[in-house]
Amino acid sequence: MSTRLDKYVWSVRLAKTRSQAAQAIDKGKVRLNMMNVKPAKEVKLGDEIQIIKHTSKFTYRVIQLLNNRVGAKLVKNYIIDITPAEEIEKLKRYNAAQSVYRDNGSGKPSKKDRRSIDSFMEDWTSSED
Repeated sequence: MSTRLDKYVWSVRLAKTRSQAAQAIDKGKVRLNMMNVKPAKEVKLGDEIQIIKHTSKFTYRVIQLLNNRVGAKLVKNYIIDITPAEEIEKLKRYNAAQSVYRDNGSGKPSKKDRRSIDSFMEDWTSSED
């Protein structure tokens, strides 16, 4: 028995939808046995699936094949996470750097902030003349 790679990635909840799984495989974000393949490539027992997220490479080993999507609690019966600890640390560092980029909620200015910025800019440009 064998299963298509895109269907397997979706079935073990490594992608939200099957079309997202196929797109990720086409873009080279998902590899089978360290090789770029097409979504229709057959997955066999013992194969390694590598998923690239930002700067990290997560690796999983296929221990059982399936045809349908399974619940989150049952995923451990079908794949084993063999990702090295340094890859997980790399993702944590990436996420920490992104959170330092700006404070939560400090993106788009509020209406009050926008008015005070406009007032400041009017005063600034009028003093130059």
